[in-house]
This record gives sequence, structure tokens and C-alpha cells, in this order.
Amino acid sequence: MCSKRVALNNDGTRKIPISESAQRKGDLAEYYAVTWLWDNGYEVFPNAGSSGPIDMVAFKDGKITLIDVKTLCLDSPKRPAMSTSSRRTQEQKNLGVVLLGFAPETRKLRWINHYEKHV
Repeated sequence: MCSKRVALNNDGTRKIPISESAQRKGDLAEYYAVTWLWDNGYEVFPNAGSSGPIDMVAFKDGKITLIDVKTLCLDSPKRPAMSTSSRRTQEQKNLGVVLLGFAPETRKLRWINHYEKHV
């Protein structure tokens, strides 16, 4: 299995520092999500494989919740919004996955309401 190549400068340093990479931003969002869920009474089980339709499984009051954590973009000064790439996939819809949005500017999390278009 091949891994993605990291873009390097001529001197061998990374073009994008690890701390600014999309992967690191996603990792940060997931760690905040775990502690936020703990604070809200959930037991949390992260996806150890870092792939698949969910980032973590949460358990509270006898209910299991499948969660995908998404980093929110600041659409306006007051309301973070999801990009179109942050919507649930059909697989996630079939599994009942819920999205938990992370706003990196404020380090706040919120459940994302799922509005499905009816054709």
C-alpha cells in the first residue's frame, strides 16, 4: 500500500508544516470532540484505523452514536458553516452517522442538523 507523498521544498523541508496540515487540523478536531463528549457524559471509542465512515463511537444512556467530526469553515463572523465536502456520504446516511462540527477559531463543537433534500 502506498502512502501520499508530502510536498517538499528544494531544501527538503515540508511546504506545509505538519502543524498546519489538513490531517493535523482533523486530528485536533477529533481530540477536542472526545473531551467535549466526555464532558457531556459519553463514553467514547475513537476509530483506531483513521479511515472509514466514522471517526468515533459514543455511548450514553444505553444509546450508541456513530460520529464523524468535521471542521467548520467560518462563513460569517457569527455562524460557522459546513462546506459541501463536509456533508454526510450515502454510506454515512445508511449507517445513521451524525456529524459533530468543530469551529477551530473558537474551539467549540456542535451537533450538525441533517437536512436532506427531497427530490
